[in-house]
Amino acid sequence: MIFKKTEAADPGERALWGDLMSLGFSFPLCIALGFFLGRWIGGWFGHPALGQWIGLVWGISAAFWELYKVNRRMARRDEAELKRIEKGKGPRE
Repeated sequence: MIFKKTEAADPGERALWGDLMSLGFSFPLCIALGFFLGRWIGGWFGHPALGQWIGLVWGISAAFWELYKVNRRMARRDEAELKRIEKGKGPRE
């Protein structure tokens, strides 16, 4: 088991690892799906090459949108941690 269940386990750290691992899966998946779905749909209209380029751009855009959302979640988590430190509670251990 990767994570040991202990009293000091930080759920925020687990959420951080989950966000990072989801990027590892969703980034290439979005690009590949965009490429192949674009090619398939473009084939319906008789232009598979054009469809693959449109699908590729769409997939890359979707991947970077997911990256942006994860970045915002991580920034909010960092801000909350800084506020907690400023209030004198100290970092979680």
